[in-house]
Amino acid sequence: MAAGAEGSVVVRSATARDAPPIADLHVRSWQAAYRGMMPQDYLDGLDPADRLPRWQRLLLDPDPARRDVLVAAGETGIFGFSSFGPSRDEDEDPDRVAEVRAIYLAPSALGRGYGRVLMAESLTHLARLGYQQVTLWVLDVNMRARRFYEIAGFQPDGALKVDDREGLSLQEVRYRRPLP
Repeated sequence: MAAGAEGSVVVRSATARDAPPIADLHVRSWQAAYRGMMPQDYLDGLDPADRLPRWQRLLLDPDPARRDVLVAAGETGIFGFSSFGPSRDEDEDPDRVAEVRAIYLAPSALGRGYGRVLMAESLTHLARLGYQQVTLWVLDVNMRARRFYEIAGFQPDGALKVDDREGLSLQEVRYRRPLP
C-alpha cells in the first residue's frame, strides 16, 4: 500500500465487478498515451462498451493460470491495471517465459510512481509462479513507455512485429528481463 494524490493505494487482483472500470480506463489511457502515435479518429472512436465484453470474459475465465489482472485502486476507484500471463509468442516456452500484456494508468495518475508499483507487483507475482523471464511488446515510437520499461529492467531483445489486430499497422518492439 502507498499513499499519494490518489489517497491510500492498494494493488489487488481484479474481480469480475472490476470489468467496467477497467474497460473505461483502458480506453481513456489509450486516448491519452497514444495521441500522435495512432490516427486521432481511431482514438476518438474508442468506446469502453466495446472493450467491456473482452474484460468480462478475461475476468470470468475459470483458469486463472492462463492470465491474471491486477488493479491499482484508491479512494476514487481504479486508476491503473496490469494484465499478464504465459507468453503468447511462438518462439517462447510459455512454461518459462511470461508476458506483461498490458499496463495502463489513468492520465491523472501518470508520473506519480504508481506504474512502478503496479509493475513491481506484477513481476513479483510472475516470479512466485516460477517464470524465469518476462517479455512485453511496446510500440516502437512510444518513447515514454520504452523509458518506463527500461527503468524497470527491461531491454529490447531484437524481436519486432507488426500488430494489425485493430485494423492499424503498428510496429512493435519486444522487451525482456529476467525474473528473480
